[in-house]
Amino acid sequence: MSLERELVDLAARTAREAGDLARARRSEGVHLAATKSTLADIVTEADREVEALIRERLQDARPGDGFLGEESEAERGETGITWVVDPIDGTVNYAYGIPSYAVSIAAVRGDAVPGEWEALAAAVYAPVSAEMFTAARGHGAFVGDTRLSVTNETPAGALLATGFGYDPATHDGDLATVRRVMTIARDLRRAGSAALDLAFVAAGRLDGYFERGLKPWDHAAGALLVTEAGGTVSLIDCTSARPMLVAGGTEVHRRVLDVLRDET
Repeated sequence: MSLERELVDLAARTAREAGDLARARRSEGVHLAATKSTLADIVTEADREVEALIRERLQDARPGDGFLGEESEAERGETGITWVVDPIDGTVNYAYGIPSYAVSIAAVRGDAVPGEWEALAAAVYAPVSAEMFTAARGHGAFVGDTRLSVTNETPAGALLATGFGYDPATHDGDLATVRRVMTIARDLRRAGSAALDLAFVAAGRLDGYFERGLKPWDHAAGALLVTEAGGTVSLIDCTSARPMLVAGGTEVHRRVLDVLRDET
């Protein structure tokens, strides 16, 4: 078995167990543990428990690997492989009982810095729908056993997704970006989970996705899903505090980038 397949199998097993734990904890009631950057940016006790489970499972299976998770300190490994993990992507949805949340696990080679790593394997698991999205570098992207492919033709305009930062000071800029992008869009979705938005782009359920200010764990797995499904992912404005990620089929990706690069 290739390294990529070994890693994606481990990621999928771990994501499923972690997602089932998250769903069980949600049924018991959500307990807020803290806020992060703003009052709107919450952490639940389940986020921390689920990340601890993921970290333990990955450490048991591959003790020399590094780890970068949303809820815990980064740990540099010895193998050159780092796991980039969001235990519950879409925590606000999760807290409110909205079913759009997911466990996101990616294995990357190199420094855990977007643009500097080589993504090798990815799993995004949606506990409520029980859908497992996986990708291994060079082996395609799948939901279950069904191979995924991005959309490439959008005669009625592109169905796009986005998200907004938690800091109110960024909202005007985000809304201005949406106004510009809507000139090429059929419609817009804002579901609240970057990992699922990227998985849906890979599955052809969305034509494209763009968002500023994502963290590495938000997009590490989803970006590999998109590229292995034949799409393109770019991270632009990387020197700013809020770089922009754009994903989609080749034509939609190009059109969104063109609009964003025209921003003044």
